[in-house]
Amino acid sequence: MTDTEFDLTDLPELETESFHPIKSSQLQSKDAPDHAPRILLLYGSLRKRSFSRLAVLEAQRILEQLGAQTRIFTPSGLPLPDDAEPDHPKVQELRELMMWSEGQVWCSPERHGSMTGIMKSMIDWVPLSVGAVRPTQGKTLALMQVCGGSQSFNALNQMRVLGRWMRMITIPNQSSVPKAFLEFNADGRMKPSSMYDRIVDVMEELMKFTHLTRGHAEYLTDRYSERKENAEELSRRVNQKQAC
Repeated sequence: MTDTEFDLTDLPELETESFHPIKSSQLQSKDAPDHAPRILLLYGSLRKRSFSRLAVLEAQRILEQLGAQTRIFTPSGLPLPDDAEPDHPKVQELRELMMWSEGQVWCSPERHGSMTGIMKSMIDWVPLSVGAVRPTQGKTLALMQVCGGSQSFNALNQMRVLGRWMRMITIPNQSSVPKAFLEFNADGRMKPSSMYDRIVDVMEELMKFTHLTRGHAEYLTDRYSERKENAEELSRRVNQKQAC
């Protein structure tokens, strides 16, 4: 994969001299996938002017400039967990995108000191395993939150725990946007600021970690306890056949 060439006409906030291509050649082994990294973005609000959605749209623009393929899941219409069957169209859409992705971005508003129920519901619809495949294990994850008031990290901290539970490789950097209603123009674009710069930082880091780990995620997340459990299950199946 060649390094990205930029067309920054839609990103006037970026300083061209400081915004560098991802040097994927320095991060990939010869066996790494040669397609553009596949990044899924989730946001946790259904408001018409959702600042988590607007932040995700800015993140998407940056990721695409850095060479990613991106998809955004729209949570509108997703039923509450266990209030519908897993074959519900929105549930299937979410699970298919989870399988498609190699990395993800989660962005939630902070509501009552925590991530939103909408954000949690999306993750609750994704089981730790679908058949023999774990939909999220080994995928990279970047976290962002938007705040109605002063800067807080409660939603970020909760999502970081959740990402670990989903066995994802959660990058160290993160973004929290205080008083988000002041950070976006009437047309929904984010104003130049240190808050915007941090989102750029987080997306750069996500891309680097994704290049570094994809193609190796299965090995990186291979666990002794799971290999042992699988061996014991195999032994039981073999013994059952012998007994018959």
